[in-house]
Amino acid sequence: MEIRQIRDHKKRYLPLLLLADEQEDMIDRYLSRGTMYVLDDGGVRAQCVVTDEGGGVLELKSLSVEPAFQGRGWGRALIKFLCETYRGQFSVLQVGTGDSPLTVPFYRRCGFVPSHVVKNFFTDHYDHPIFEGGVRLVDMVYLRREL
Repeated sequence: MEIRQIRDHKKRYLPLLLLADEQEDMIDRYLSRGTMYVLDDGGVRAQCVVTDEGGGVLELKSLSVEPAFQGRGWGRALIKFLCETYRGQFSVLQVGTGDSPLTVPFYRRCGFVPSHVVKNFFTDHYDHPIFEGGVRLVDMVYLRREL
């Protein structure tokens, strides 16, 4: 397993990015200013993008694992990599996600705690309803982890 930074042509990973954020113009809002990493294990299996939000806050904007390879610890490996890489440079790693029975428990298992909620984020910013785990996403739930 190798984790490497992607500096150019990040959009070549668009199918993987769309697993985490299914509207391309929303990805465009952070991709160019974000730092992207991919996890390669016999092929690219996962990706993440982080951005500097100021004030010592690093935000995980995107994290996805190819569906056929989920449940193998690669998402958790990327979070561990980010924590180790950015410890000392940032004080907090935060993530915003839908209030989903799939993602919120995953981040909590990775050491994140609830921070705040942005009401109606998904209904206000997406051009179609977003569903995950059978739940329609409405609010953006932020979680954070001290680095």
